[in-house]
Amino acid sequence: MNTYKLTLIAMLAALSVAGRLALANIPNVQPVTAVIILSGFWLGPLSGVVIAVLTTLVSNILLGMGYWTIWQIAAWSLIGMLAGLIGKYWRGIPVWALSVFGFISGILYGVIISLTMRAAGQPFLAYYLSGLPFDINHAASNVVFILVLSPVLGRLFQQYQQKHLLSNI
Repeated sequence: MNTYKLTLIAMLAALSVAGRLALANIPNVQPVTAVIILSGFWLGPLSGVVIAVLTTLVSNILLGMGYWTIWQIAAWSLIGMLAGLIGKYWRGIPVWALSVFGFISGILYGVIISLTMRAAGQPFLAYYLSGLPFDINHAASNVVFILVLSPVLGRLFQQYQQKHLLSNI
């Protein structure tokens, strides 16, 4: 991984953190998952994981750390890795299919975060069902953010890959 790619990853993580902070007052509406998906898709699984870890740590320093931080890192890293694998093997996927993956990722994120309560000894099903409307907010906002950010970030990623020969690792 070269210096340019590391700088690009840091800037994308900063974009995610800024988006999360700007929309912190709207429950579960945040561009973090969409940026992680698009970055993982274009830059590879490792980049998706690195952006997930950086975004979670920096934004939770500002919003509040807790035991959920580990689960957020796990959830967003898994989503970034899966998006990277999709980008690696199915580069020609249409943006609507990537937004469907974003919707599924919002639900998956909610399931993983709900497992936090199970690990703490609380009933999983009750916690998950009570949080389902928030997970649907997250999933729907992922679709919107992917549809809005994909043309802009996709064009930038393509230009950067051509100019700097970024590898998809």
